[in-house]
Amino acid sequence: MGKKRIVKKGGESEEGPAKQSGHLSRRELGVGTLHIHATYNNTKVLLADTRGNTVAWSSSGSLGFKGAKKGTPFAAAKVGELIGERATQLGMKEANAVVRGVGSGRESALRAFSSKGIQITGIKDTTPIPFNGPRPPKPRRV
Repeated sequence: MGKKRIVKKGGESEEGPAKQSGHLSRRELGVGTLHIHATYNNTKVLLADTRGNTVAWSSSGSLGFKGAKKGTPFAAAKVGELIGERATQLGMKEANAVVRGVGSGRESALRAFSSKGIQITGIKDTTPIPFNGPRPPKPRRV
């Protein structure tokens, strides 16, 4: 029915060496940037190094929250805790925060991240603001 998989001693199979699951980079990070993107429907948190390269990320949808529960402060706090744990594993001591969006998970994700012992050095809000906005409706014909 399919190819038989023969497992040899040492964790290797015929298809190749055994893959390592849950891979995190082994380098030490002292300082990084935390990007929080909070919308009405979801909250995404991304951890980057000083150059801007992504180290770890997660969202409330990837944690198993579905529907309207993804945009709640509770879901955002869980995402912040997860990224905070990953940052402490990498040896991060302080982070600069960049917050984007108008969702309810902005503050709770930041608080949960800082509760893991990482100091927030600065908070920057990069929420896009329209200069002109959408086109106004046509005048009423009576």
